Amino acid sequence: MDSPVTDPRLVTAVAAVLAYLVGSLSFAVIVSRLFGLSDPRTYGSGNPGATNVLRSGHKGAAILTLLFDALKGYVPVAIAQRMGLDQTAVTLVGLAAFLGHLWPIFFRFEGGKGVATAAGVLLAFQPALGGLVLAVWLLMAVVFRYSSLAALTASLAAPVIQWHLMGMGAMTIGVAIMSALLIWRHAANIRKLLAGQESKLGQKAAPTPPQP
Repeated sequence: MDSPVTDPRLVTAVAAVLAYLVGSLSFAVIVSRLFGLSDPRTYGSGNPGATNVLRSGHKGAAILTLLFDALKGYVPVAIAQRMGLDQTAVTLVGLAAFLGHLWPIFFRFEGGKGVATAAGVLLAFQPALGGLVLAVWLLMAVVFRYSSLAALTASLAAPVIQWHLMGMGAMTIGVAIMSALLIWRHAANIRKLLAGQESKLGQKAAPTPPQP
């Protein structure tokens, strides 16, 4: 019987909780504060993510937000892999970091859509998986200039690519769960795309109206 210190279930649970806490760091808000910018939840789409920070006109802040949001998905998974955790545990750690971004405990559970964090998780799962999904995102973003459309297409492609690379398993199920959540978080963007009202990459948008 495993001792409490070496019990893999306990190690996995602790690693997942720590990954969730790391994922809960909303870098869109943190970076915006450091640069003296408006809170990204108060303008544009109201989404605390790199694309909306870009609408502030500050490219440096948007790039830093993208980088740190990706790292908070990548680093916990990479550490879990270095610790020798099995595929199921590594998948749970990646999902926890992703869920932290969506529902951050430090920001009243009001998070972003998770595109950059998911990309970091996928790159840590498998560089080939992350690279191919990023290639899909970049192609769609360059051709159509809609970040949301690129994210939706990449979300649909991710579980298919993962299945072709590794077949069915815990990691493939985890990728499918993240993809489903990403699509769900983009419901408003889907409606705007269909109505021809979605903002393009880099396009400044009006402040988000206060909620009743």
